[in-house]
Amino acid sequence: METLKNILIIVLTFTITEFSAWFNHKYIMHGFMWYFHADHHKKDHSNWFERNDLFFLIYAIPSWLCIMFGMINNYAWYTWVGFGIALYGLSYFFVHDIIIHQRFKILTKSTNLYILALRRAHKMHHKRQGKHGGESFGMLFINFKYFVEAKKTQKGQNNA
Repeated sequence: METLKNILIIVLTFTITEFSAWFNHKYIMHGFMWYFHADHHKKDHSNWFERNDLFFLIYAIPSWLCIMFGMINNYAWYTWVGFGIALYGLSYFFVHDIIIHQRFKILTKSTNLYILALRRAHKMHHKRQGKHGGESFGMLFINFKYFVEAKKTQKGQNNA
């Protein structure tokens, strides 16, 4: 029963972190911390690292503290909160940096509907180079319209 409770805490934390990331992206990264996020919206990326990469600390530090103090306190419930945040961070790296922005050249030719929809949603987010007027601030949960657009792309790829 304890294991199930811990898994539920991890899953719930992961899900809440997606909504937290949406809020932070829309109101903090595109708000008062735009200076750190702006280079992510530039088309020219002369450096592999961006100032935007510092945002991982917003999640990494609380995750590490929850895990560390939770383990010190006999695996208290917040240990699993820390693992949920860490799992989201790992997912973010895989989805955002590898699948969407292709910082590592793997999975570049995917015809998976979900991946095509993610890429389309993120492309629409980057359509605006400035701080205001953007759309699609989430990472994993995206508007259904992007699935419809991706389905059209998928059919075009399959017919080619």
